[in-house]
Order: sequence, then structure tokens, then C-alpha cells
Amino acid sequence: MSTTVITLNKGRDAHLARLLEGLARGAPPAACIVVEIGEDPVPLPALPFPVERVPFPHAGLPLAAARNAGRQAAHTDTLVFLDVDCIPSAGLVAELSRAVAAHDGLICCEIGYLPAGALTDGWQEADLERLGHPHPVRAFPPAGAVTAAPQAGLFWSLAFAVRAETYDRLGGFDESFSGYGAEDTDLAFRAEKAGVPILFLGGPRAYHQHHSAYDPPLQHFRDIVANASRFWSRHGLWPMDGWLDGFARLGLIAADWREGIMIRRDPTPEEMATARLPDDRPF
Repeated sequence: MSTTVITLNKGRDAHLARLLEGLARGAPPAACIVVEIGEDPVPLPALPFPVERVPFPHAGLPLAAARNAGRQAAHTDTLVFLDVDCIPSAGLVAELSRAVAAHDGLICCEIGYLPAGALTDGWQEADLERLGHPHPVRAFPPAGAVTAAPQAGLFWSLAFAVRAETYDRLGGFDESFSGYGAEDTDLAFRAEKAGVPILFLGGPRAYHQHHSAYDPPLQHFRDIVANASRFWSRHGLWPMDGWLDGFARLGLIAADWREGIMIRRDPTPEEMATARLPDDRPF
């Protein structure tokens, strides 16, 4: 089965360059689609696989719509979605492709979160493997694919593979989820209801390049509130509840938000600065 890698870029050209470098160190995919949400993308180096850049200029981060645009540009049986801040290990795309051939599901790989300063121009995969922190919530097997437990909410769109036919049958990401938040959990819940399992693949990893992050992610406050409400209306439970609790503690939404979210105010610049995670935090 031939494979297309799909990624989204908005001003993270250095991250994109390392993602492409990682792809070039392994068995090359049939193609890489780069959905350019920002403007004025920088030129790319020569690579051992074709790269198509899909213009998708848009304010904010229209993640669902941009991923669907990447899928529309792909012409292979297998799709591998990688966030632009991921560096694939040399064997990742090949192993995900083999797993998709064997299993009709949404297949996630393990992520190693890199601390600030871990990457240099001469990076080696062995260093990334040594420095990458696994996420404590998601347990991956040493090898092979296993069903995600305890539920579909553990799916993450950071790095996953799927058959193109299955993606289309599920309808892709729901573009009514606008901006950041819950669009991937919605896809996972719809997949589970359709009998498409969420699988965790052990072995090859992707390495998450460090960038500034916030807890709670106040920079996406309005998107998260709107998308959480949309998810609740469809599935009957609240996603991103830890972030919503954080918003409530700050007084941005009412404390009884589970009865229906009422926005009281937007975060202040001072609250944004306080929520920024220190660089020594991998996630």
C-alpha cells in the first residue's frame, strides 16, 4: 500500500524542515502534502520524495478543515497524519503503513516529547530516543498494535495512520469544529461507533519538538469553549474537562459549566503569561 504523509504548517518552518528531514532518513513515502495555513512559506530543500504544498491561508488554526484539505490532495491507499512539530523516526512511516494494511483502524504511534534545547542541526535519532519523554497517560506495547484503553478519548491526531477509504467512510474531520480542540476526539468517537477501532502501535516513535505551551491553553480559549459545547451536544459528555475546570478556576466561565458553558470574560495578558509552561516541562 502506498502512503502519503500529511502535515499542517503555520509559521513553523524550522519544525517542518526537521519533519521532512526525518522522513528522508527512512523509506520515503509516495508523497508528502504540506497544508500551508500561513502565508509566505520558505523554500524547501531537495528531498527523495515529492512534496506538494497546498495553500490554505486562514486566520486561527482550522485544524479539521486543513486536515481534510490535505486528504483531498492525497492519492494513495494509506494516509499518515503528522503534526508539523513531529520528527518521525526512520522506521515510523513504514511500520504505520504495515499496521494499516493489517488493521482497519485509526492507528496511533508513541510520542517522545523533547525538552527545550534538545535539537541541534546535527541531530541523531539515538539522541531523540534517549531524550524523548513518553506521555504518562497513554501506554504503548513494546511492539505490535493493541486496542487503546480504556476508551476512544485517548486517540490523538498528533501522529496517526488510517486507510484513505476508511477516512472517507467516516467523513474525515468534522469541519463544524472550528479552530483548536475536540475535532480529533470527535473523529475517534465517531470511528468507535462505526466499528473502527483506535489502536496503539508499539515500536517506532515520533519525536515532538519543543515549543511554548500553556496550561490551560488560554490562547485557544474561545475555540475550546465552542468546540466543547459542540462535542457535548453530539456525544453527551464533555471533552477537555481539565482545561474547562482550569478556565472556571480563573473565572473565565461559570463554575457550573457542566450545566452549559457561560463565558464571563476573556483571559488577560497577565493570565496568559502565568499559564505559560516553563521550558523544562516536556508537556
